[in-house]
Amino acid sequence: MLTAHTIKVLQSLDKKKFRQKYNLFLVEGNKIICELSESNFKVKEIFSTDPQKLDRTDAPVIQITENELRKISFLKTPKDSIAVCYLAEEEKMEDKNVQLVLDGIQDPGNLGTIIRLADWFGIEQIICSEDTVDFYNPKVIQATMGSFTRVNLVYTNLVEYLSETKNINIGTDMEGENIYTFEKPEKLNLILGNEGNGMRPETEKLLQKCITIPRFGKSQSTESLNVSMAAGIILGQLFSK
Repeated sequence: MLTAHTIKVLQSLDKKKFRQKYNLFLVEGNKIICELSESNFKVKEIFSTDPQKLDRTDAPVIQITENELRKISFLKTPKDSIAVCYLAEEEKMEDKNVQLVLDGIQDPGNLGTIIRLADWFGIEQIICSEDTVDFYNPKVIQATMGSFTRVNLVYTNLVEYLSETKNINIGTDMEGENIYTFEKPEKLNLILGNEGNGMRPETEKLLQKCITIPRFGKSQSTESLNVSMAAGIILGQLFSK
């Protein structure tokens, strides 16, 4: 049985300040929890309505009721288990040949989908501006479908980073080069801007190349694509070359 204090602590982990205070975040669902054993994330404990479905020996598995699960879950339809994990220490790897750079992405679903895309295309590292939505936000973790265990995220001052990187900085612009004829550089940073405002002017100044996804619809009235959707189209084209 969960104590009132434990429930209160776990419920508070939807906010960044409490995740940092307790050094904890939640992972929901057996499928994603099973992927944690192959990652660097350390599990503190697991709460499950059916512990027998989890083959875990690295952390205590505590049986709870479905009612208790609903109290600590951040999902509308809670899954079978919730793992309480320790935050990992942030560590920047050396620049990779292809990296994503996020300038002020705010929507947790978008960040989660972008992390999942990075994993799909074998991109090991994403560089984020300091105001990009928190990696450990429960909606981000859920949207990655486990890919967060395989992609390294670093939060940093983008102007400083983009000024010093040896990769070619590439951004999107309606007047940019057609993505389908664009010649991919050997080393690149694909920069994706905020959902509503795009890239900051100071980030835009550091672009070395601009690309665009041409519209094929007859009306040509759609102003823009969702940022994660655009990322998927661009990565699919870049990796086809």
